[in-house]
Amino acid sequence: MCTSIISNRNKTVVGWNLDILDMEHRVTVTDAGVFIEINDAAEGWMPLFGASSRGDFVGMPTCWPHDARSDPAPGRENIIRLDIDLLTGKKTLAEIREIAEAGRVCSVPGLTFMGALSDADGNVLHVVPGQGCRYYEKPTYAVLTNFSPLKMDSETHPWMGWDRYHVAERVLREAKDDFDVPDCFAVLRAAAQEVCPTVVSMVYDVTERTVFWCEDRRWDEIHSKTFTV
Repeated sequence: MCTSIISNRNKTVVGWNLDILDMEHRVTVTDAGVFIEINDAAEGWMPLFGASSRGDFVGMPTCWPHDARSDPAPGRENIIRLDIDLLTGKKTLAEIREIAEAGRVCSVPGLTFMGALSDADGNVLHVVPGQGCRYYEKPTYAVLTNFSPLKMDSETHPWMGWDRYHVAERVLREAKDDFDVPDCFAVLRAAAQEVCPTVVSMVYDVTERTVFWCEDRRWDEIHSKTFTV
């Protein structure tokens, strides 16, 4: 269960809660980006989430319930690879948008991962493999939790995060123009989980090219990294 948010007001601020269970993770800080990596048994450490010095941000919530249309098929590109390519600068948001709008994105068998992607200009791309995508040109705000924005609550699942979506959406809808990093952390704190625990909360001040994060809901232990651009 995860929560992804973005606010484009006086500045562009992106927020992300990574909620996982029984998976090894680490935060890796480099001059190219701050990456939340997952240790995969076959692939090793994979930079699946986080912020790049170029201004991109990658979140990848799981979509519940699973939709079999997201399973791999010939001619499709895996959302995991596309997310890594954006995070590491191998592709741009525009290039991934083109692939997504052509319906050429899949996930892994039996699990629908989504893409919550944004760029330095605050543009947002929400990708739901097998269903489609939505592109928002510098929206005032955007939210994605663990259900398909193309289905909303037409299908339900205990892990879909409908409550978290409405908490974050209400705060962002009512936010003032001075919405900033502390405000973003407040939203993430309100949406944090304990059963499937929030292990990393990350906020990217894209305007200032500075990333802030904490682990295991230790809200008073914030780390930061500023990129030189």
